[in-house]
Amino acid sequence: MQGVVKLYDPVTRDGVIITDVDLAEYDLAPAALEGSVFRMLRPGQRVIFDLDASNRATRLRLGSEVDMGTPAWLEGDT
Repeated sequence: MQGVVKLYDPVTRDGVIITDVDLAEYDLAPAALEGSVFRMLRPGQRVIFDLDASNRATRLRLGSEVDMGTPAWLEGDT
């Protein structure tokens, strides 16, 4: 799944991610950042994630507009 970080507390490592498709909100799993490229998250940051057995966001990876299939700007378009 892909979404954006809504909230993140670097001290407690609690956070919420909102999905792109249906704007559903998922809490971060306690170990969501372990083994990832992230040391912390910032609100608005795009991520790809999986859901664990408790329906919490885990296995965070870098996300991008390209992953969503968002069309690129056309050349010469202003």
